[in-house]
Formats: sequence, structure tokens, C-alpha cells
Amino acid sequence: MSNKDNTILVSGSIAYDYVMSFPDYFKNHILADKIHKLNVSFSINKLNLSFGGTSANICYNLSLLQESPFLLAHIGKDSEKYKKHLNFINISSDYMLVDKAAYTASAYIMTDKKDNQITAFYPGPLTKNLNNKLKKIKEVDVAIISAELKERMLAYASYYKNSNIEYIFDPGQQVISFNKSEMKKMIKGANIVIGNDYEIEIIKKRLQINLAELKKQVQTLIITKGEKGSVIYNNNEIYKIKAVKAKKLTDPTGAGDAYRAGLVKGIILDKEKIDWQRAGNLASLVASYVVAHLGTQVHKFSWTEIKKRYKVEFKDSLL
Repeated sequence: MSNKDNTILVSGSIAYDYVMSFPDYFKNHILADKIHKLNVSFSINKLNLSFGGTSANICYNLSLLQESPFLLAHIGKDSEKYKKHLNFINISSDYMLVDKAAYTASAYIMTDKKDNQITAFYPGPLTKNLNNKLKKIKEVDVAIISAELKERMLAYASYYKNSNIEYIFDPGQQVISFNKSEMKKMIKGANIVIGNDYEIEIIKKRLQINLAELKKQVQTLIITKGEKGSVIYNNNEIYKIKAVKAKKLTDPTGAGDAYRAGLVKGIILDKEKIDWQRAGNLASLVASYVVAHLGTQVHKFSWTEIKKRYKVEFKDSLL
């Protein structure tokens, strides 16, 4: 049974994901001195079409964690299959906007043996309008702005700022789209900024600041580092989070979104005073389920299972 007492807003992309595995290393086929006239074809050995997108992936994992988030997303004229999928996994599509002229976003993700990825992304509907139903939602516990059309990310940030709602800024692969002033705006209204080590480097470069200066601009900064775990900087405290080992390693796609869902659940568990070590540990644990599967919304777990495994992994209790 999902928990409807917590109000969680998740905005971001909804996409059909074409997840592909390349049984070699990209570096063996890309010549650095010929990069100016790149012409490469990669032969893949696995292809999986699945339901994806940052917002839907996060919501999928939150649903498994017994939460009922509001999914804020824009979909296209080919969305009926996705709506049926969301309904099947008990996620409401009431707060999604349908563009009958455009196709739903699509991601083409290829991963090599080192878990390096090359992604081509079609953003789908380009409307900048936000769903008016959003204004009916009050008393927000957690809001997260994840990667989608940049203009909508900026619009959500403006809406949340005007509504005195703090949010998590999760730029993801859209991090390169923001100019300096836009990046400043997104970070200024955020109470949490999260990204992998590469994305954080892009943010620092775009703002022309170092890590110490970035930490001063946000209350909580979270840097994920793949198999090396993650680090949470909260005010003057540093929390080092280990990467929970998956039962098997199949594909890393979607692990970041699962991490964010676990993080949000951890924040919800301690609304008054967040236990960042516990929130980070839970995030890492949830992410470990995704990498064992090809696809971002095919893994399964129960809240009971998570609590049991958390105790084994971290010698501590979630409740």
C-alpha cells in the first residue's frame, strides 16, 4: 500500500528507452586525433526497448518504496502504451500533459564494457507550459527537478521559488544546456544539488568556481561516483556513502534515478532532521537493484525486503 500522506513532486522527462549493450570499449574504436571527422558504427549485442525518462524512473522506484509521488511530465501522441504501464504500476498520470502533435521523448543509450555511455536523446514535446493542476498541490514535502527540456526546468524553478517551495536540482544530462546565469538561477533556489562527478565538474566550469565555492552556494551538495559510491556535503558535514554491490552487473542505466528515489525516501523518513548517512545509504541500496537488469523499470523489490537488506548491508535499522 502506497503512502499518500507525503507530497512528493517529481518533474522530468518521460521517454521510451532503447538500451543497447556494446561488447567492447568505445576507446578502441574512437581515434582521438581523428575526432574532428568522426564516423563510427558500433555493432551491439543487446537491445531492449523499455519505459524510461528521469521522472518516471524516479516515480517507479518511489512507488516500490511505498510512496505516491506526483509525476509531472509532458508526453506525446504515442503515449497510450506508457499510460497503461503507469496505471499497471500504480502511478497516476493525472498530472501529465499530452501534446497531440509531437512524439513522446526517446532515449537511445549505448553502454560499453566499462559502463561508459553514449546517448542520443529526442526531448519530445517542446511546450513550456506547466500543468495548471500543479497549483492545487499544497504543503509539499519534497520536490525534485530532474532532466528534461531546459525551459521547463527553469519554469519549475521559478514556480517553486514563487511558491516558497525548496527543491532538489538534478540537471543530469541537461547540465550542458544551462548558461552561467541560468545555472545560477537553478542553484540559488535549490536546497539540494545532485549530480555525478562529471556533471558537477561541468557545473563548476560553467560557474567558474571550485568545489569549496560551490558548497557554499547550496545547503546540500551530493556527488555520485558510480562504483566508488557517493559523497554528501551538508553544511560543514561530509558523509561518505559506499556503493552497495548488486547481485549481478547487467547495465547501469537508471541507477542514478533509483538513487534519487532512495534519497527522497530517506529524506521523507526524517522530515524534521534529515539523517544524511541513512538517506545516502538507502539511495545506494535502491540503486543496486537497477544495475542487475537491462531496463530502468523492470526490477522489483518490496519495502520489507529493502528494510531487511539495509540492516544486513549497514548494520542499522531504517525504522
